[in-house]
Order: sequence, then structure tokens, then C-alpha cells
Amino acid sequence: MNAPLNHPMPLLELDVLRTFVAIAETGSFTAASNAVYRTPSAVSMQIKKLEEMLGRSVFQRDARSVSLTADGELLLNYARRLLALNREAVSKFVMPDISGIVRLGSPDDYGERILPSVLKRFAETHPSIAVDVVIDQSANLRKRMANRQLDLTLLTCTEGSEDSSVQIVFTEPIVWAGAKGGCAHLREPLPLSLWEEGCAWRAGALSAMEKDGRDYRVAYMSAHTAGQRAAILSDLAIAPLPKSFLRDDLVELGPKDGLPKLCNYHIGMVVSPDASAPVKAAADHIRSTFDMFSESGRF
Repeated sequence: MNAPLNHPMPLLELDVLRTFVAIAETGSFTAASNAVYRTPSAVSMQIKKLEEMLGRSVFQRDARSVSLTADGELLLNYARRLLALNREAVSKFVMPDISGIVRLGSPDDYGERILPSVLKRFAETHPSIAVDVVIDQSANLRKRMANRQLDLTLLTCTEGSEDSSVQIVFTEPIVWAGAKGGCAHLREPLPLSLWEEGCAWRAGALSAMEKDGRDYRVAYMSAHTAGQRAAILSDLAIAPLPKSFLRDDLVELGPKDGLPKLCNYHIGMVVSPDASAPVKAAADHIRSTFDMFSESGRF
């Protein structure tokens, strides 16, 4: 017969499990700290206490990566189930009557890079609301809103182009992006990667080039940021991109490289004037997400 426990069974803290899952999904303590809005040292302390409580190591760490141990894989399954059950229970009390479908529009650049994390968080806090997403150019998204095919949409706007129906939720500088160690910016005429009329980034870039008097040519055209990155990384061209889109393989170019400074651009949101409760909840969530990004610098 097993001896009875002389002390209470320790309780897993949901906040710690949330951090644990974030590390498992990102493969990085640093990335997880941004996801849960804690410092890296606080995240490390949470995992240390978790491993001490369980008496097992849940992560294998080396200089470059973090991976789950066998015990960590087992805990991950439980952690996800416990967090999902918590969300379900809380939603029954906090927002028991909000359910329905939201038709959301987004430009390709943010639809590909930001929407997945935004929608994941929204699903966690509003499990009874389904979101149908349409990815398109901003000009087409405006038309869809006018035709009542969408309930709300994100748009890219240049400075001074927004109207009273558009609420600005985020502002960011546009910068010239080039390949790390590349020389495309030294060529004459300057090879640019752009998209067609209506692209907010294109308008600002061409305006700056005209004012600067620099000779250029459109060497590459793509409607998708993945195509833009391919042109930059192959050193075929440089391109105007939001500063947050730069990664380790891209560098910011500017006046020191003989290029004109570019302006800011905005992410705007348009919400249907007769928005339902689910649509208003989605709009509030998007506003909050961009507010957090403005403070932390990461989605």
C-alpha cells in the first residue's frame, strides 16, 4: 500500500503553463518572453520553478536552441488541455452571449505576418466567435466594405490619405530594405522592387525618389511580401518595407547609402457602422493588439 501524502499535491499555475507553451511553440525563451509580455529573466525563473516542482527537466537547452524533453512533451499535452479548459470556463462567465461570425479583411502583408497571432489570441478569448478572413489589396478591401461583403477591414494608408471612416491603429516608418552585404543600391539606374498603383509603400517611395532626382527602374514586381523579400535577398533590387519587416538577413538603407528618407505609413481599420457585438469585440481585440505591439515592438 502506498503511504498517504503528508502534504497537499502542488498545483500547476496557468500563468506558468502559458509561458511553458509559448517557449515550446517558439523554440526560444526570448521570443516567448515577448509573447507573454514578461522579461526573459522572469520567464527563466518561471520554468526553473516549474522544473523544481515537477522534479523533471522539461527543456533541453544549448547555445542555439531550446527543445522539449520527453517529460516536456508529456507536459505540453496537459498544459494545452488545461489552458483550453480555463478559456472555456472563463468565457462562459465573461462573455456568455457573444457568438457569431465576423468577416475580416486584411492586406496581404499583414494578413500573412500578423493575423495568425492576432486570430489565435482572439480565438482564445472569444471561442464562440468564428472569423472568416479575406486577403486582398487595400483598394479592393475598401470596395468590399462599401458592398457590405466585410464587417471590418485593415487597410494600409499613406500619410494624409486616410479619411474619417478610417481609424488609425498603428503608425510605422517605411525604410529601404536591401540584402545584407548586397550592392543593388549602388547600381544605376537604381533597381526597385514595387507593386502597382494603390500600394501605400510604392507611393511614398516613388515620391521620395522624384524629389531626390535619383534615376531608377522598376526591376521586380510582386503583390506579396514573400516575393519582395525574394527580390531583395537575391540582390536584384531594393524595396520599401515597414521597418518591423526587417530581419537579420535584411538591412536598412538610408541617406548614408545615397537614398532618400521615406515617410511613415499607417495601418487603418474600418468597422461597419452597424457592427454587431462579435464585430465590435474583434475590432477591440485588434486595437489592443496593435497597442501592445507599439509598446513591445513585437507581435
